[in-house]
Amino acid sequence: MKSLQIIGSKTMGGAERWFSRFTEALQRHGEQVHAVVRRGSELDRHHLKDLAVTALPMRTVWDPLSKREVSRCVRQVAAPIVQTYMGRATRLTRIRPGRGQVHLARLGGYYKLDGYRHAQGWIGNTRALCDWLVAQGMRADRVFHIYNFQAPAPGVDDAAVAALRQGLGLRPDDWALLTPGRFVPVKGQKYILDAIARLPAEIDGRRLRLLLLGDGPLGDALRAQAQALGIDDRVLWCGWQQDPAPWFHLADAVIFPSRDRETFGNVIVEAWAFGKPLVVTAFRGAREIARHGEDSYVVPCDDGEALARGVAELLSDAAMRSGFVAAGRRRLEQEFSEAVIIDRYRELYAQAVDWA
Repeated sequence: MKSLQIIGSKTMGGAERWFSRFTEALQRHGEQVHAVVRRGSELDRHHLKDLAVTALPMRTVWDPLSKREVSRCVRQVAAPIVQTYMGRATRLTRIRPGRGQVHLARLGGYYKLDGYRHAQGWIGNTRALCDWLVAQGMRADRVFHIYNFQAPAPGVDDAAVAALRQGLGLRPDDWALLTPGRFVPVKGQKYILDAIARLPAEIDGRRLRLLLLGDGPLGDALRAQAQALGIDDRVLWCGWQQDPAPWFHLADAVIFPSRDRETFGNVIVEAWAFGKPLVVTAFRGAREIARHGEDSYVVPCDDGEALARGVAELLSDAAMRSGFVAAGRRRLEQEFSEAVIIDRYRELYAQAVDWA
């Protein structure tokens, strides 16, 4: 079924990476997809090369010209399903009744809902988020829970990974701990820095090195914190990477220290896909998805001491690490595979066209 997928973000983050993966997967599975992105955004410049794409200014949510431009695109593409992401795209998208089109708003967080209520259906990526939407007055029969999927990890040449490792100044036996995410408060990087400061310089004779994969407004504060803690030599600032795959392949473990309001947490399923043992905090999404002691080591949020303990136990126990990897891959195949999630969207789209 043809769908128009609209997002208005300027920079890349978890939601934008999901948009890219999802639209490409829809097309791979034989669905006709047209994407609308913000002109000049990172999605416009670097992604979605194999899709039909329209780039619109989407200046502000109040701009009448931007609303007209989005409305014109919706009419011209004439897709029965119009799916929007986050506030800017959702507020700018207005579909008049009787046109044979249905507006679905996909939410990945606990946002202010005034700009979402005009949609005809809502998709939440966790059960808890969907329960909250219903509690906030959204029609229960129009709220749908569909998890994010994670595609199988792309292969990376061993030589390329070795070269990356060497370029970072890592020894062959260093522990490489990967923490991906924008440098914003919800991602909780300050707690993993605190944890690294509490850990010994070596575990089982191997140096600890933390790879922070990202950037953002908290960059200066995080660098100052690392310097104050005296762990500059243990932290590698890797920047935002358009392709994080080599970095996941490089890692010995993934540490995901997000704070409670993190809704889903794509890094959980990414770690499973790349076959990496995971230490994760018990934020909202992790409480629903991760299983402590089975597929990950779960610690409380905002607790550097607990994070340090989790990292130390994981790195000291090879059986734990291999057990987490095996269980994570099973969970991925059974609950978070591309085929399973695309089928859920197909079912929803087939149901939603009857609302038009």
